[in-house]
Amino acid sequence: MEKIVAWMSAVGFAFAGSVALAQQKPEDIIKYRQSALFLMGQHFGPLAAMAQGKIPYDKESAARNAAVVEYMSKLPWESFPSGTEQGNNTKAKREIWSNKDDFKAKADKMQAEVGKLAQVARGSDFDALKAQVGEAGKACKACHDEYRNK
Repeated sequence: MEKIVAWMSAVGFAFAGSVALAQQKPEDIIKYRQSALFLMGQHFGPLAAMAQGKIPYDKESAARNAAVVEYMSKLPWESFPSGTEQGNNTKAKREIWSNKDDFKAKADKMQAEVGKLAQVARGSDFDALKAQVGEAGKACKACHDEYRNK
């Protein structure tokens, strides 16, 4: 029951956050998306390290990190409205706003792959986890390569 209450609270906060996002200054919107993407990276890192053999495989840690990545993957996309193309040291390329359909397709692909990653991570098949970390990483990289400045 506690997990359900926590999850519903998180969904409520995410919804409230998206409504509030529309009323924020561009620099705050940029901070929001940077924060969501940063947290995704921080939780994806241990999964990649496990897949590469840099740290030992830990099923519970993998499942926990993958769940966070999956959840966070849903948050940043509303935070790319017009007017947030520059400022706050954003690494977002302007092509995001001129190629919105492709950007959305890449975001959708990444969300699908991290959703699969979260599912695989709940199991105990390390080889499947390793393969899905690779697929999720490719989906992230596709967007970074095209829409993120170094």
